[in-house]
Amino acid sequence: MFLTDSNGGHIFVGGDVCVSGHDSGPVFEEQPSSLIYPEGMPEGKVTLSCQARAIPATIYRWRVNGTEIAFAEDSQYTQVAGNLVINNPQNGRDGGSYQCLAINRCGTIVSRVANLKFGYLHDFPPESRSPQTVHEGTGTFLACQPPAHYPALSYRWFINEFPNFIQPEAGRWFVSQVTGNLYLANAKANDTGNYFCFTTINMDISTKSIFSKAVQLTVYPDAQPEWLQVMSDSEVEISSELQWSCAAAGKPRPTIHWLRNGHNLALEDSGMYQCVAENKHGTIYSNAELRVQVQAPDFRLNPVRRLVPAARGGQVKMECKPRAAPKPTLFWSRGTELLTNSTRITVTPDGVLWIYNISRSDEGKYTCFAENYLGKANSTGHLSVRDATKITLAPSNADINQGENASLQCHASHDPTMDLTFTWSLNGVPLDLEEPNGHYRRMEGTIGDLVIVNGQLSHAGTYTCTAQTVVDSAVASAKLVVRGPPGPPGGLVVTNVDDTSVELRWSHGYDNHSPIGKYVILGRSSQTHDWKRMRTDPANIEGNAESARVIDLRPWMDYEFQVIASNILGSGEPSMASQSVRTKQAAPTVAPSGLGGGGGNRNELIITWTPMAREYQNGDGFGYILAFRKQGMPTWTVVRVPHVESSRYVYSNESLSAYCPFEVRIKAYNKKGEGPFSQIAVVHSAEEEPIISPRRINATALTAFEIQSSHSGCFQNEQAVLLFQIRYWRQHEREAAADRVRTAGLENTARVTGLRPNTLYHVTILAYNSAGTGPPSPRTTVITKKPPPSRPPGNISWKVDGSWVTVRWDHVKSMDNESTVLGYKVLYKHEGQSALKILDKSKNSVILPLPKDNGYVVLEVRSWGDGGDGAQKQIMIFINSVLYLF
Repeated sequence: MFLTDSNGGHIFVGGDVCVSGHDSGPVFEEQPSSLIYPEGMPEGKVTLSCQARAIPATIYRWRVNGTEIAFAEDSQYTQVAGNLVINNPQNGRDGGSYQCLAINRCGTIVSRVANLKFGYLHDFPPESRSPQTVHEGTGTFLACQPPAHYPALSYRWFINEFPNFIQPEAGRWFVSQVTGNLYLANAKANDTGNYFCFTTINMDISTKSIFSKAVQLTVYPDAQPEWLQVMSDSEVEISSELQWSCAAAGKPRPTIHWLRNGHNLALEDSGMYQCVAENKHGTIYSNAELRVQVQAPDFRLNPVRRLVPAARGGQVKMECKPRAAPKPTLFWSRGTELLTNSTRITVTPDGVLWIYNISRSDEGKYTCFAENYLGKANSTGHLSVRDATKITLAPSNADINQGENASLQCHASHDPTMDLTFTWSLNGVPLDLEEPNGHYRRMEGTIGDLVIVNGQLSHAGTYTCTAQTVVDSAVASAKLVVRGPPGPPGGLVVTNVDDTSVELRWSHGYDNHSPIGKYVILGRSSQTHDWKRMRTDPANIEGNAESARVIDLRPWMDYEFQVIASNILGSGEPSMASQSVRTKQAAPTVAPSGLGGGGGNRNELIITWTPMAREYQNGDGFGYILAFRKQGMPTWTVVRVPHVESSRYVYSNESLSAYCPFEVRIKAYNKKGEGPFSQIAVVHSAEEEPIISPRRINATALTAFEIQSSHSGCFQNEQAVLLFQIRYWRQHEREAAADRVRTAGLENTARVTGLRPNTLYHVTILAYNSAGTGPPSPRTTVITKKPPPSRPPGNISWKVDGSWVTVRWDHVKSMDNESTVLGYKVLYKHEGQSALKILDKSKNSVILPLPKDNGYVVLEVRSWGDGGDGAQKQIMIFINSVLYLF
């Protein structure tokens, strides 16, 4: 039988019957692995491994790129056992993905995909490489420029001659394994030489290395002057001071001097200035322009602000910033009154006028005067005094639970000629009240009140409301307390580690204004990823506790732990995970599962089990102890299997009879001791080919056969492990093309259907089991019967007489290729009744009862004979004599 897979290929699933409890489907013991083969290697070959265990033995097939491989004499493919051998592999023909199929009558399994790719490394170009230079003390790099290749290369460099490879030296050398480039920091004179890039490609069955043409590197002992700091263009007022700096490095150390307009430096005038650094290797210049300003005071570009508003009781700042060079003398006046420093007025040296504790009487015009030796100027502004802004309803302290809303009020009075705005901040950070889905918004119908929606722990703190106009502002603050689940505990450490328990210690986290009620400990092992609640001592950890013992752990396992605190408002975030710790070792506590076996070669007892998972091993030095004995015997044979990955054991003995039952049990051990034995399982030794042959076939009917069995092995009734196969084929056909019918060995009858009529068939029967096939029975022949007549009875008529009806029909005549009619069958049905009458050929009528009430009778009339029942004719008769034909 074949099934079509998703790639359009065929999978053989076998037509034999898989015997439950005896046969086992394929299980891979070795699967193919991807590899890279050197391109162009002559007379080479690639072997892709595939081995599987199964009962009966495995059949192997291979696919390449989803298409099944056809093995032919002239093909590059050969199969050795389950392994695929590719002879003289070639790129473009044999590259691709390969899969092995392991098949027996219980099913088919497909191996992992193994990719065959071809590796190559071309030669470096033959052209010479350009020489490079570097100055001592500086850095450079040499490019490898590797040729085309696959897969990735590894890179090394050597100097002057092979194998003088570059070695790391105080971080001066670095070879990139991505580009192959050689990087040199802080070059030295003795680094001069010829450098070669050495590349290596590693493939599964070979390694290839090549190196480039030489790159000549010359290191000069002296790095010419180079600027470390340069000057820039500047503009200064006359009579002011200016400092320019420049610095240069070089070897030998350069000397520095200055030039102005191409001449030696003089500081009397504006002009172009140059800083010059030079040593024996060269000269470098840094240029800048100096402009010296000279100007009478001028307010045109920056006059005094024309209207300066200020709030009563507050303060105001009026600035005076004319353009002038040199700096002018500045003073202020109000009308004809010259303003000087007092308790309410301050005039700073740079011309700023401050007025404090402002009243209505301070309103008026203020003029700033500026003067230097080139001239005078002034500018006037008007001070307007407004009502002060005051908080009239300040926010109050609030206390909420996490998730609740809070409202903070803020109202203020202000000068009606100005606009008033409200802003809020939390712990000095401004809040965005316009964010659509944020936690903060203005209370509906007000401009100053704040609503905190779905308050969280992070929203606790000091809220400050600011009422502000263009001239002043007023503030008021309130504190918001948010009660919520506790914060994460801190300082989690693991102590007193035992085989099944550890002790945890931690420190309290923030209780977030609600006392901690209890703690829960979570843990996970190295075999799992999900955290789960652990069992502890005490079982319930009170909120004032700072330690607990975690119990019911598995020995020799790596664990991490977390602690979660909770209060009446919920559970908080977990603590940081503890450092991973491993519990101490102990003897195994459970037995391996999946104990079974059977099959194998002659004189073998195969025992199989499921390898123990890491979490049940409890310690190192792990292995298995097997005990087995022939059923009914008193003595156990005990063996040790010292590998944790082991899943089968094969016991071989020339005296071992075929298919004998053995009692088997298993337990685990490690260096700490042994675990308990498993329950006893019964496993049979390997079978042998059946030596029985079917004795007689009922050839006339081809419906039954009998067998004669002879004794071999441990059981008198060997039929328990036998299957039988009936083979039949038409005359003039080859036996190899025979059709097959299979049946269990305990049965000695079988019905074969779907045969052609009036045809001669050859028939033979074979017995087989998982060890092979027995001898066939003697061949016999049978001729199938002619088919029944294809025409139904014709001219059906009926006559009703009271509660009876008489039905008549014409006799059916058989054709030459049809079997002889021996009689007729009449099936009649009406409500509550169904009956069949069988008549011989001499009769072509029947008398039947009618239903008592207004019912109906359905009649079916057909011929019958050696070939079976012929075609039917159906009628339906009502009491009122209405007829329906079908």
